[in-house]
Amino acid sequence: MKINSEEIITLSNDRIILAGLLILVLGFFTWRSDLGVAKPLLVSSFRMVIQLFLIGLILVYIFSINHPLLVLLIGLIMLLVAGREVSARQKYSIKGLWSYGIGTCSMFVSSFAVSIFGLLAIIRAENWWDPRYAIPVLGMLLGNTMTAVALSIDRFTANVWNDREMIEARLIIGETSRVAIKDIVRDSLRSGLMPVINSMAIAGIVSLPGMMTGQILAGNSPNDAVRYQIVIWLLIAVGCGFGSMIAVKMVSTKLFDDRERLRIDRISLKKP
Repeated sequence: MKINSEEIITLSNDRIILAGLLILVLGFFTWRSDLGVAKPLLVSSFRMVIQLFLIGLILVYIFSINHPLLVLLIGLIMLLVAGREVSARQKYSIKGLWSYGIGTCSMFVSSFAVSIFGLLAIIRAENWWDPRYAIPVLGMLLGNTMTAVALSIDRFTANVWNDREMIEARLIIGETSRVAIKDIVRDSLRSGLMPVINSMAIAGIVSLPGMMTGQILAGNSPNDAVRYQIVIWLLIAVGCGFGSMIAVKMVSTKLFDDRERLRIDRISLKKP
């Protein structure tokens, strides 16, 4: 149900530029404070604007065609880009293609599976691949799962690197690799899941989540927006949880050989 849809305010380009001026002000103060984030802030803001305008044009075309192969292609591109971002965010990374493959595989298994379940069993659109539902749902799940997976892998590899002597000592006294890194695994998964847990804890009290805000601004009933947001948050939590667990499991498998030896040589330290 929509309410007062005729009163939706369209944002012109000059209003977007006005919002961009605030970023320039923030960039100036971060530059004066020598925080080292002014350039990344401005570049990321510029990328965000360009990327969103481009995806807007692409979505208009995809919505008009309404073909499952186009939806699948967009989903695949999103997955590959997310996998690259996960790899780029690691201080200590697995050598070789697995640095990219672990994040990509874990997000594919978790985000795609959870998205398809949500579209088929919960949202139940006439066509589960309807781009109006499939692309936003997959995008929200991939975005949040990407953050969770990146945090989990980064914390796990950093802790293994820093505690490598302790891990090897525990292996020497007869502990299995699973037992030797049990605490590290727990800490890594907590690190990956805490952002989504905290976001769910304050949803509706401290902040209105993005999807709910967007639907309300678009004129939808707050009640409908709330229901969609609840489902999305639950799907996001599941995607983040399984994605993080799969990623950490894959990394741990690569760091130990068949003889339960720690292969610290398979970790490389990225240059700053």
